[in-house]
Amino acid sequence: MPEVEIGIVTDFYAHPVVAAIDLTDSVKVGDTLHIKGHTTDLVVPVESLQIDHQAVTAAQAGQSVGLKVPERVRHGDHVYKIIQ
Repeated sequence: MPEVEIGIVTDFYAHPVVAAIDLTDSVKVGDTLHIKGHTTDLVVPVESLQIDHQAVTAAQAGQSVGLKVPERVRHGDHVYKIIQ
């Protein structure tokens, strides 16, 4: 499936397993993301997003969001939106 890069992982929090992502494009609840790096290769459905600990349904380029992920991701991993 085609993908477009929408951001980069800037931080990872082990509890509650959340990735901090700086966005270069928009993302919304319901999108499917592919997080890829040197040792990372995850496909993650966007079930919830947070900006400054507040739940949001969408975020735009230039914002930083928190995204719940199923396992560890790393600083510098690239985030792609899967186009369906």
